[in-house]
Amino acid sequence: MLDNGRRAGRRVTLDGTALHTADIAALAERTAHPAEPDPKAFARAEESWETARRLAATGRVYGRSTGVGANRTEDVGAADAEHGLRLLRSHAGAIGDPLPAREVRAMLAVRANQLLAGGAGLHPAVITALLTALDSGAYPVVNEHGAVGTGDLAALAQTGLALAGEHPWTCAPGARAPAPIALDNNDALALISSNALTLGQSALALDELRRLLAASLPVAALSLLAVGGSYEPFAEPVMRARPHPGSAAAAARLRALAGVPPRPAPPLGRIQDPYGFRCLPQIHGPALDAADTLDAVLTIEVNAAAENPLISIEDQAAYHHGNFYAAHAGLALDTFRLAVLQTARLSTARLAALSEPDLTRLRPFLGDAAPASSGVMILEYAAGAALGEMREVSNPASLGHAVLSRGVEEQASFASLGARQTLRTCTYYRQILACELVAAVRALRMRSLEPDPGLPLATAFRRAAGVLDPRMADRPLTDDVAVAAGLLDELAELGEPTDPAEPAEPGER
Repeated sequence: MLDNGRRAGRRVTLDGTALHTADIAALAERTAHPAEPDPKAFARAEESWETARRLAATGRVYGRSTGVGANRTEDVGAADAEHGLRLLRSHAGAIGDPLPAREVRAMLAVRANQLLAGGAGLHPAVITALLTALDSGAYPVVNEHGAVGTGDLAALAQTGLALAGEHPWTCAPGARAPAPIALDNNDALALISSNALTLGQSALALDELRRLLAASLPVAALSLLAVGGSYEPFAEPVMRARPHPGSAAAAARLRALAGVPPRPAPPLGRIQDPYGFRCLPQIHGPALDAADTLDAVLTIEVNAAAENPLISIEDQAAYHHGNFYAAHAGLALDTFRLAVLQTARLSTARLAALSEPDLTRLRPFLGDAAPASSGVMILEYAAGAALGEMREVSNPASLGHAVLSRGVEEQASFASLGARQTLRTCTYYRQILACELVAAVRALRMRSLEPDPGLPLATAFRRAAGVLDPRMADRPLTDDVAVAAGLLDELAELGEPTDPAEPAEPGER
């Protein structure tokens, strides 16, 4: 059982119905630990296992009394006790690099919760072993490639062999792998018929990209201050005229960061700013909305009994189906990446604006007094390179196609690829925003501008200025960007409305 008294910190109770993406991220990062599973859910899983055993003993049930894939017509005799282990051994052929610990832990959390939904018909000892591993810090070695969006078969087969004592574990200091458990013919397919790895990776990517989207608002607001830009595009009447929720939320938060009223006064200087500033709500908003859509999809998936076949306790039946097909997640991931890419392009546009004397009233590229100083010129190139990488991984994974298992499985969602692409997006987006932050703080320093004290934007500036090198002479900026990248998670707190008293507007979250 779990050692719930051993560690301080938040505990997450899994019950197969109410796991959230933020919980998955916390369990994966070990900022939270699993509590004992909900007793009713555990009893439901146990009844599902007993039902599955009866059904397999008295009729044909895919993967239990038959083979899988194109071997579905092959009957497996009741006396063939090795069928389950053979299935795990044959499917545990994932290739590529071993996955990071947090991605495997996210998979364990998702799979344990799905099993508690009660449709898998899997031995309850597997749930206990998964939660014990998640609590202790042990995780099986899982390789990267082995799925096409119709179930993370190879990764979960490796997990099954680890549970049976035939595959290695990686253990955190002081942690121990769960004791091996016996798996029979009724456990193998029931364990691997899931997209748990894809869903876990998706939850991690969503969690980080939401933080970066939040951080991008104070970064953009600092850039807007540095160029003397207008808040008129973020006015409440503008947002009411086309009330998309994400756009309204972004505009409201930008106004709150700078202490701007709902109806800002028109600017005294130029009539309109470049798109990088003026269109921020219209470009940032779709990313916020896409994040909410992905979150809703993932919440359904991680609390679903999607195993094939579905073991129905109520009907005492095994239903063969296609709920393992991950089109909802794959398409939501593709949409989200494309939406975040637009905000990254906007960040590079603001970075370019910060190098423009007509906007900053400073020397080109924020150079110092030395002749032909290059200042932050190279940051445009660096951010452009990161944007190119981000654009590459934003290509829709759902455009992929595969025909497998002798033509029986003639379609694939490639949601598994979409999840990995979304994780890689995090790295490139963080680098791009960091380049903008370095330039924005430099411009504000050179103009001797600071936000009014007491405003959230002033807090953002103080935090950034407190850690970024103040030297203006031409020098390598690699370390500056690395420091700024590390600061973004802290700035994300300022980019989200956290004060319950902050007024909500129509169409706002």
